[in-house]
Amino acid sequence: MRRVLIGLLTLLMLGSAAPSSVAASGAASGSASVRTAKIYSIRTTDATKGVITVVGTLSPAPAAGTRIPLHQWIPSLKRWQEVAHGYSSGSSVTITTVQPGSIRTYRIAVGPQAPYAAAISPMISFKHYVWRGMFKKGLLAAGGAGQPQFTVVPPKEGPRRSEADLLANQGGYVWGDVDSTGCRYSRNWLGNLTDGLARVSLHNGTQALTSVRMQQETETWLNYDITGVTRLRLQVADVRSGYGPYVSIDSLLLCTN
Repeated sequence: MRRVLIGLLTLLMLGSAAPSSVAASGAASGSASVRTAKIYSIRTTDATKGVITVVGTLSPAPAAGTRIPLHQWIPSLKRWQEVAHGYSSGSSVTITTVQPGSIRTYRIAVGPQAPYAAAISPMISFKHYVWRGMFKKGLLAAGGAGQPQFTVVPPKEGPRRSEADLLANQGGYVWGDVDSTGCRYSRNWLGNLTDGLARVSLHNGTQALTSVRMQQETETWLNYDITGVTRLRLQVADVRSGYGPYVSIDSLLLCTN
């Protein structure tokens, strides 16, 4: 009888111990520390080379020198892809990457470090504007009057796809259209080889935006904000010359594509 009582008491003790162990485990998991990650700033720091600089914050700070990847969402693949990484310094990290002009979504991440689980930052969309040649995507159309010629320098001679020669007969003019969707600024170096006066202008389609009159054998710049312009026209017209307008250009667009 004594042995039976001892056995019953043992079972009762084990039964009362099980719930307290589960409760303790639940309390421990519920109180697990959480680390947060956030993109504090993201900006284009070199529009010529296409450099993006991302500054992230990590709280609490991970171990010094922790590798922090920068992810970019790739729509065509429908997945995240690491495009660069940096190393933590205190509670911050700075990451740089070279990317073509784009509108993409980014995030940063930090792996697990006891007692913290892995953390991923909220996503952030970013418009990355990069300078590219005006003729990277080719001409949509060209025309004018007086035997107009709009000649883009071939890729082997002008790999940036930014150089062209525009000329026409005396009293004539020449124009060329490009797709400027996703672009916000046009920067044009102009060299006037005309034996007289020529006018160079930018148009939104056929509507004039800005122009400059150039003296014989001079150089100048024609720059303009083209936000919202989807069909940009560059035109050279004769003002007063003996043989007609002849202008060489080196033109760039600041674009997300």
